[in-house]
Parts: sequence; C-alpha cells; structure tokens
Amino acid sequence: MARILIIDDSPTEVRVLGGMAKKHGYEVITAETGEQGIEVAKEQKPDLILMDIVMPGLNGFQATHAISKDPATKDIPIIIVSTKGQETDKIWGMRQGASDYVTKPASEDELISKIKALLGD
Repeated sequence: MARILIIDDSPTEVRVLGGMAKKHGYEVITAETGEQGIEVAKEQKPDLILMDIVMPGLNGFQATHAISKDPATKDIPIIIVSTKGQETDKIWGMRQGASDYVTKPASEDELISKIKALLGD
C-alpha cells in the first residue's frame, strides 16, 4: 500500500484529502508545517507528498524546494494542492520541484488520477 504524506496546516483539508486517499487504498501520514513535513519526509520516506502552499513558517514552495533538492527525498513526487491557482503560482511550484499542481478545492477524480499517474498505479 502506497503511503501519502499530506503537509497542510488546515485540519479540515487534511481530513478531506486524507479521506480521498484512504478511500482509494492509500495509507496517509500528516504534517502541519513545512518544517515538520521535511522531517517526516526524511524519516518516513512516503511514496508521494500532497503539499499546501500557505502555511506558517516555511511555506509550501520552500518546503517543496528543500525536499526536492535533498538527496534523501528528491525522488518523492510532490503534488502541490493549493488555493493559489494563478498560472505564475503553478509555474513557480513546478520550478521548486513539484511534479504536479492541483487547485483547491481539489476534485477527487482529478487528485486520484494525478496520484495514480505519479505512482504508476
């Protein structure tokens, strides 16, 4: 069973995204901040990360950059899931190392199809 790390400071978003992932057979682990997310990614080595952008402390762009540049975590695909839906946000997210980008509120079909594509399911 593939493990998905959700990095988001909103308990509601974690519940919604986690519910979608669990419904499709994925194991879910969570982190509330960018800093915590980087640590959990190093320790747990999830198969994929769902990353929020707007968080206190290290934002999702910074955390994505750190995870994608670290040799220990650089191969973990990251999907940014954010309310920031501007084209410039998407381009910047991909430049930081994200594999894909979904605008909130995420549709279950879109999110799961992107997860499956990245995990090769």
